[in-house]
Amino acid sequence: MEKIRMTTPLVEMDGDEMTRVLWKQIKDELLLPYIDLKTEYYDLGLPEREKTGDQVTVDSAEATKKYGVAVKCATITPNAQRVEEYKLSQMWKSPNGTIRAILDGTVFRAPIMVKGISPVVKTWKKPITIARHAYGDVYKGTEYRVPGPGKAELVFTAADGTEQFRQTVYDFECGGVLQGQYNKDSSIRSFARSCFQYAIDTKQDLWFATKDTISKQYDHTFKDIFQEIFDAEYKAQFDALGIEYFYTLIDDAVARVIRSQGGFIWACKNYDGDVMSDMVSTAFGSLAMMTSVLVSPDGKYEYEAAHGTVTRHYYKYLKGEETSTNPVATLFAWTGALRKRGELDGIAELSAFADKLEAATIATIESGVMTKDLVGLWEGETPAKGVNSLEFLRAIRARLEA
Repeated sequence: MEKIRMTTPLVEMDGDEMTRVLWKQIKDELLLPYIDLKTEYYDLGLPEREKTGDQVTVDSAEATKKYGVAVKCATITPNAQRVEEYKLSQMWKSPNGTIRAILDGTVFRAPIMVKGISPVVKTWKKPITIARHAYGDVYKGTEYRVPGPGKAELVFTAADGTEQFRQTVYDFECGGVLQGQYNKDSSIRSFARSCFQYAIDTKQDLWFATKDTISKQYDHTFKDIFQEIFDAEYKAQFDALGIEYFYTLIDDAVARVIRSQGGFIWACKNYDGDVMSDMVSTAFGSLAMMTSVLVSPDGKYEYEAAHGTVTRHYYKYLKGEETSTNPVATLFAWTGALRKRGELDGIAELSAFADKLEAATIATIESGVMTKDLVGLWEGETPAKGVNSLEFLRAIRARLEA
């Protein structure tokens, strides 16, 4: 069989630990036999980020701006324990955060639903897509460990050097912690437009939630910008499609989501989206059963798994023990990127291959063959058979070829 040819390379961002192992297995078993794969490779594994002073992460994001489509493996965001384990010179920032900031994109995450695995929330009948703002907030925050008594102030000095704002944050009577966060009107506007356009493209209602009753400047700015852009640019299109833009407080949104049937986009600020996407994906079945795509305002796409590097399984793998790590989210990152590359380059065969590979993956699970994380969730008529990661990928390959 002649391999499917590509004309433009994907930006390939390799990662860490168990997902790095799965990354190679997916390529070897399910991609390279069928596609003349063209990629521009960047190693975002923690040792290479340390070696390059994290420049490799910046380079990969710039390559994404150049070529338009990237696929990314899960990576480690080091904490103090990781700094010691990997002998790092510093606690490098989240690669995802760096890439999101450079692309100024919005992350859309949605569960992969299969027959036989029901959501924990029994009212959910359709996928819930989380739209996560991908800039600023705590991910670009400035932090300080307060050593003892003293006054912490928030100061803004204008470009001309004049001090325009000064306010006491807190008069510390003892040690503590201090954090400053920021966001930009331009990024919030990009976030809003990405969400409204994605809702139109997918013909789904859009929900947005902040805590503007408490954060009367920071969160309220998000609310105001969303409403301004919706009224001026998108309301007529929403009305024509019969879809709704709905704003509420974040705590009310959580309560409403739990009672809903799903089938909408839930737009969240950066931290809220980080947390809620894990909640939604777990409630639908597994963190490894969730798609994730970063979309920039100018139409650049970066597909990734929505979970971490599965460290516990990696330590078992290093000991030579068998692991049953779910590769579906990583596999769907590849299929999402290949489909988009096919669409942009006019290669119908490439997009069709991505569709078939996804269908084969879902059909394999629905036949009762799955990784062990899904066995306990299985409600299908066929008995569940838990297999290791490589066996699962080879079962998908057999079904794909059939």
